[in-house]
Amino acid sequence: MKRSLLLILISFLVLPNLFSQHQDHKSPYAGEENRAIKTLSESDIEALLNGKGWGLAKAAELNGVPGPLHILEMKDKILLSTEQEQQITAIYDRMKKRAMELGKEYVSLEKELNTSFEDKKLDSETLKEFLNKIGDIRSELRFVHLYAHLESLPVLTEAQVQKYNELRGYGGDPCKNIPEGHNPEMWKKHNNCN
Repeated sequence: MKRSLLLILISFLVLPNLFSQHQDHKSPYAGEENRAIKTLSESDIEALLNGKGWGLAKAAELNGVPGPLHILEMKDKILLSTEQEQQITAIYDRMKKRAMELGKEYVSLEKELNTSFEDKKLDSETLKEFLNKIGDIRSELRFVHLYAHLESLPVLTEAQVQKYNELRGYGGDPCKNIPEGHNPEMWKKHNNCN
């Protein structure tokens, strides 16, 4: 009897919450409809137009293959020689130039796609063309960023790669290896350090 009463009481407390959650149809995208380009935030646009990584090189970065920008940013800490710095700078400059060109194309195509939806002037064929062009540009952009990591790797010694990854906070004890630029207290809190 007590168990039945407990179950009834729980159902009165839980069921209304379950139903109210399903009645809330607010989109997680609410507010994004006011963007200039609906599919890209201002920070996305800024990153793309300025040749920034935009998260496209994670496959390399998170697998211990250093990127040229971060190598140059920590050149003193990983003890780059003058020759290494020149080589990495050349890799970075090539990558950035091409990434900026592709980023401009990508932003332009996304803007065009958004405008076409806004004007309701799309058909199946046109939509497919847009998506193929956007996909090709994104693929090439990702290649440019990932390839810069591949080109950089043989320029560095094994010890420099290890130091790079340590400084970036990868591997090892995250409580001892706090990446530069991170708030130590928050880093330790998020990594469950004592």
